[in-house]
Amino acid sequence: MTQNTSSERTTRVAINILAAAGGVGLLYYGQVFFITVIIAFMIAFLLEPAVRVFMRLRMPRGLASFLVCALWLGCLYFAGLGLYTEGVAMVEDLPAYGARINELVDSAAIRVEGVGENLYRTLVPRRFQDQYATQPPDTPGARAKRKPTDPPLPPSVQEVRVRPEPTAMVSYVYDYLHSFYSVLLMASFIPFLVYFILSWGDHLRSRLLFTLEGEPRYTVAKALDGVGDMVRAYVVGNFLLGVLLSVASGILFASVKLPYWPVVGPLSGFLSLIPYIGMPLALIPPMIAALPVGEPTLYLFLLVSVGLLHLFALNLLYPKFVGSRVHLNPLAVTLALMLWGMLWGGIGLILAIPITAGIKAVCDNVTSLKSYGRLLGD
Repeated sequence: MTQNTSSERTTRVAINILAAAGGVGLLYYGQVFFITVIIAFMIAFLLEPAVRVFMRLRMPRGLASFLVCALWLGCLYFAGLGLYTEGVAMVEDLPAYGARINELVDSAAIRVEGVGENLYRTLVPRRFQDQYATQPPDTPGARAKRKPTDPPLPPSVQEVRVRPEPTAMVSYVYDYLHSFYSVLLMASFIPFLVYFILSWGDHLRSRLLFTLEGEPRYTVAKALDGVGDMVRAYVVGNFLLGVLLSVASGILFASVKLPYWPVVGPLSGFLSLIPYIGMPLALIPPMIAALPVGEPTLYLFLLVSVGLLHLFALNLLYPKFVGSRVHLNPLAVTLALMLWGMLWGGIGLILAIPITAGIKAVCDNVTSLKSYGRLLGD
């Protein structure tokens, strides 16, 4: 009896390991599909309160979902139009950015050369320095005398090596777009998925619960409510926090007349919300925008202001907007960021916390999984 129990337990553990490995493989190879679905659900959770507002005005859910999606797409259109306008203006200023970048590169090269010369004078004895100084310069003529040159190539061979066959524009565009084809294809489904989730969410929930009976129906209903509340709190909290950081960043950048502050402010504000790497990412847009100005005091102001905003949001605002509903311990958050970042790259870092929070919500509402929920919790 003991041997049978031990073998059954070993078999169960092996099956669980194989299932986990299969799930990880499925998430890795189907990342575009899963990311699209998860983003659609997160946007739907974000827009759900607006749908509820329209429904209170005696409007059918389908029409309310359509109006909310239309308003959402309109906001995206005007935001994209603003980005395009600022982008065109930035393209016109590219010569100024290029000149400033070349100046910084040349200055850095001169400083590196100076450091190298100082190290040479410090480390190399004086007699060797004098010996090297008396040697004739390494001119192309002297180099030609020391080293025999190869016979010149025929003109046809030189032309083949110097002038490779040009690539057709159509082939280049096809190769460039082919790598993004699956991403663009799946992204085109997001508006439709969001509309169907908003308009058919209650219907699908009721049909799913109708297929269950007894305690499983109650457990699934609690789990769905827990996941919805957890993810909605995370998405809405992060969105409101991003808006506040965008407004604050825009006001600070406008006060010092930073170029393109209407675009740089929101970019810096929302990039600051990315876990662990938010602060350096939030510094990149204002630092790039400040390149033509070239004032060290402006760089110092941007560094201090963005750093203070990030610390203020992380330590004071984030716990009130998000942390009070998510309840994940730091170790679980770190491991989740490592796992989802490894599976899905940069987008995995953004989705790691809501996915883990949703898993914790399921564990908290399923009796057999509550111990895992407590393991993930704070």
